[in-house]
Amino acid sequence: MTDPIARPGKIIAIHLSYASRAAQRGRRPAHPSYFFKPASSVAASGGVVERPAGTELLAFEGEIALIIGAPARRVRLEDAWSHVASVTAANDLGLYDLRANDKGSNVRSKGGDGYTPLGPGLIDARAVDPGSLRVRAWVNGELRQDDTTAGLIFPLPQLVADLSQHFTLETGDVILTGTPAGSSVIVPGDVVEIEVDAGELTTGRLTTTVVQGDVPFDPALGSLPAVDDLQRAEAWGTPAPGPSGEGAPATGTTISAALREKLEAAPTAGLSSQLRGRGITACFIDGVSANIAGAKIVGTARTLRFVPFREDLFASHGGGYNAQKRVFDAVGEGEVIVIEARGDAATGTLGDILALRAQTRGAAGVVTDGGVRDFDAVAEIGLPVFSQGAHPSVLGRRHVPWESDVAIACGGATVLPGDIIVGDGDGVLVIPPGIAEEVADAALAQEDEDAWIAEQVAAGHAVDGLFPMNAHWRARYETDKGRS
Repeated sequence: MTDPIARPGKIIAIHLSYASRAAQRGRRPAHPSYFFKPASSVAASGGVVERPAGTELLAFEGEIALIIGAPARRVRLEDAWSHVASVTAANDLGLYDLRANDKGSNVRSKGGDGYTPLGPGLIDARAVDPGSLRVRAWVNGELRQDDTTAGLIFPLPQLVADLSQHFTLETGDVILTGTPAGSSVIVPGDVVEIEVDAGELTTGRLTTTVVQGDVPFDPALGSLPAVDDLQRAEAWGTPAPGPSGEGAPATGTTISAALREKLEAAPTAGLSSQLRGRGITACFIDGVSANIAGAKIVGTARTLRFVPFREDLFASHGGGYNAQKRVFDAVGEGEVIVIEARGDAATGTLGDILALRAQTRGAAGVVTDGGVRDFDAVAEIGLPVFSQGAHPSVLGRRHVPWESDVAIACGGATVLPGDIIVGDGDGVLVIPPGIAEEVADAALAQEDEDAWIAEQVAAGHAVDGLFPMNAHWRARYETDKGRS
């Protein structure tokens, strides 16, 4: 049926209720907790919702809404469902840019005009089993959420009975019963559809279109929107950064200012010679070159791994706040993002927006054994990127962004998080952190020798016995070195 939904006296929403969402957030509540939404946030199907000017994290949440029929006050669990008149679809929209300052009340982050679309149709609660309802959500026609009330931590009748312990649920009041995993950020132009069904009984699709607002918040009146890595992760619907999960620092490895200066001065050709002298020959990231002539990168590795494209895996890992975005949002000052793209040059493993984000965060550069889209724009940004060259493809052609801060294979070389990466016109090397200092010192010493040898060759001496130096030439070098 498609009865009109009356303006509710109050809207009560639950913070966290589905097991899938709790697993995503990394916390499972022992008891339900709630917040209120203003009646002015209600909107009908087919309407629009504004993403306010100056914000970025408007997120949808497909939910089952209960509409109270008979008033309920201190009702028993077994009687609670009889106080529900109808079931409908809801979109519990929220603006994560305002979430932190609301401190759980969600007054501003969830209370905006149009932030509670309801409808379009009603399902008679007497005709359904509250444990067998299904909620689905689509964004631009792509299914993003699909779960049933069998996945609830707290059954629907429990919510009614629990709330009635504290205040009277009046006729027309609405209870928003929580969202399953899959909620994510939406942007202007996106169309969100929510549907609740119980077999053949359905609410129809609740449709909302996102538009861009043009009126900014006034800083003289209250706190402004703000986001951080935690809010981004939770808005996009991925696990929040933690000490052992993706988004955490790759390792405790750091490069001292003195070592960084040495590595910047030492050419990769000299460093590779010293690595070979220590028995390390599998240190080259092959097939990559710099996007900026004369570019030099020195930093610790922050790794990102792509796996071969597969439709179902891209659906689960390619969208939202995926591993690629998390790495570029989390890269630290002086770190180098190293990407395993399976040596596929026909891919765009990053573009200008991600390059700008890395530069803003102070990254030393990017190394990828794939291609780069927006190649000229990335070079203009000034971030050194070593790759197989330009390619215009977008993410999802050959790869799925899978994981970060793990051992990867890039250009035939194994790279661990925290390994030291040095790149210049000759190529890119991976240096184990434990020997970086001695390798750098030896390479610089060798550079001094090579410069002296070049002077002798320029003066007309033959290279035989001079390069490498025999005892005669070594003695002359030591004498000249002592004089200088």
